[in-house]
Amino acid sequence: MSSVYAARPWLGRLSEAQRAPVDPPAGVLQAFRAAVARAPGRTALAYFDGRLAYDETDALSDSVAGHLAARGIAPGDRVAIMLQNTPHFVIALLGAWKAGAVVVPLNPMYKGGEVAHVLADAGVGALICSDRAWETRLRECAAASPVRVVLTACELDLQTRGDTRVLGFERTPPADDADDLLGVARAGLPAPGCPEPAADDVALISYTSGTSGTPKGAMNLHGALAYNAERQRTGHPVPEGACYYALAPLFHITGMVCELAACFANAGTLALTYRFEAGVVLDAFAEHRPAYTVGPSTAFMALAAHPAVTRDHFASFEVISSGGAPLPPALVEGFRDRFGPYIRNGYGLTECTAPCAAVPPEHEAPVDPASGTLSVGVPGPDTIVRIVDEKGDDVPLGEQGEIAVRGPQVVPGYWGLPEASAEAFPDGELRTGDIGFMDADGWLYVVDRKKDMINASGFKVWPREVEDVLYTHPAVREAAVVGVPDAYRGETVRAYVSLRPGAEVAPGELSAYCEQRLAAYKYPRDVTVLPELPKTTSGKILRRELRSQA
Repeated sequence: MSSVYAARPWLGRLSEAQRAPVDPPAGVLQAFRAAVARAPGRTALAYFDGRLAYDETDALSDSVAGHLAARGIAPGDRVAIMLQNTPHFVIALLGAWKAGAVVVPLNPMYKGGEVAHVLADAGVGALICSDRAWETRLRECAAASPVRVVLTACELDLQTRGDTRVLGFERTPPADDADDLLGVARAGLPAPGCPEPAADDVALISYTSGTSGTPKGAMNLHGALAYNAERQRTGHPVPEGACYYALAPLFHITGMVCELAACFANAGTLALTYRFEAGVVLDAFAEHRPAYTVGPSTAFMALAAHPAVTRDHFASFEVISSGGAPLPPALVEGFRDRFGPYIRNGYGLTECTAPCAAVPPEHEAPVDPASGTLSVGVPGPDTIVRIVDEKGDDVPLGEQGEIAVRGPQVVPGYWGLPEASAEAFPDGELRTGDIGFMDADGWLYVVDRKKDMINASGFKVWPREVEDVLYTHPAVREAAVVGVPDAYRGETVRAYVSLRPGAEVAPGELSAYCEQRLAAYKYPRDVTVLPELPKTTSGKILRRELRSQA
């Protein structure tokens, strides 16, 4: 390793407290148990007007664990959780870990085919989802999968407001082929007494397209989750017991670590409001007075644009972080001018268990004068970030290359994919596929992606997945999908197609066709029909030419 990176020039940007070693517990479950022991009556989960104390949450998740064990879920088995930001998600997560299971978080926006792939690939034995999703699209997926235990949740439970902006749906009648999660949680079953998870045990299998196009399950370890949560707690300090607002979804590694895990490490209160809706979020800020939140830049754009927003909505915050999508410098400055808080940029991937770089509280991120790119921060004291060339050799400070990360938060590999793991993690170092550079003071900048990944509002979209759906339409002859700049989403998905001879189809019809088959953030809002797509002499479609035209 080059001495310039081994010397860790970023250490000079960190305070003595931030450089100090941390001694996290073996996992988030142990951090939660410690919070129960020292503050049993404190509110752990706030959901609109509903409140669950730490000891109540502990008992409810014990019973879920007991139910899973009684239904044959053994330590090491996989339990998929497909829920929005509700107390049910947290109860299910803790219950699965108490049963010794590995949790597979699923995006509730996934459609049937996307869910089916994960259930089969991870060998999921139990599925915990909303009752509406079970009735409308997941029952069929589960029937063709290894799933043998199903728990469903009604998100109208555990609160009484029924805010129609996000909870505008009716209760679903009980299912004959699934148990009610809350009913199970309130049954008072004892936890099965499984050994506490060790730091090097797999806590999550988090599916991501990562640095290639095939969705793969990154194996996030219990110890890595606890380590990054503790670094979050010490690096972005807020008072013990403070309120953390879950702006990022908990099924995403950012929400899992920077909100849920960091909150439990600090014995705090996690405020939840189902999903993002700007007016609902602002009301929650006014009610719960959170000290911390993290979300993509698009969320802050939406909050700033809401007609009811005031400076007081943000008065309680001590730290606001952003990650998952490019953060424009103009947004940071405009937000501070209007509302007060400085949004602190950060950088991480599922493969490094969320953050591996962030802007320390004592500093503001510099902007690269050449590109106008805002720095994503500096690495932590135990993390080595290198900028490497195609051979994996270091490039000098200030020069662009691929960002490589080594540290205690980096996952050991992908579930069931030793060859892909060896390629993405040579000698345990994550090759991110992102292009960036580091300046002489250790500030890290992300300027591009090595491959064709699209980043729409913090969600990763792989073009081939969308193209494969387009190719199933009878009118489509050729398809190419690229990411194009979007002022709100960072990037949005654009598709180019050519049609079969004699075929006719409206671009909007193709967009709607994809919308029915893909998660909302994946389908192309814009489809352009061309007589022919540009190709190489060997017949390979040139995405880069289409991207440059866009």
